[in-house]
Amino acid sequence: QVQLVESGGDSVQTGGSLRLSCVVSGNINIVNFMAWFRQDPGKEREGVAFIVRRNGNTAYVDSVKGRFTVSQDNAKNTVYLQMNELKPEDTSMYYCAASGWMVAPKSGVLAPRNYPYWGQGTQVTVSS
Repeated sequence: QVQLVESGGDSVQTGGSLRLSCVVSGNINIVNFMAWFRQDPGKEREGVAFIVRRNGNTAYVDSVKGRFTVSQDNAKNTVYLQMNELKPEDTSMYYCAASGWMVAPKSGVLAPRNYPYWGQGTQVTVSS
């Protein structure tokens, strides 16, 4: 099993920055891929950023490209999401997720179905 704990969510004003952290524990050797998602009540979970644990390759949803950066510190078993130039539409609950392999590769690396392990979420609120 893999456990994920997010932190760093807060309330900020438009244009502000936040850094989210996700600490991974448990059977971390099975984890190959990590991702950040966000979800509002009544809406589908949206993939935001993706990183390959082995080589650091990344991918982002178009709406955050140039503003968000996903990174990792494997020595600390931690994945980060640096969020700059925050907008009110970035307000959401942010979740960290982990996967050993893509069960549905055609769905894309930011498809929630590819991630069996999830954290409890951390709230980000951006006010105008």
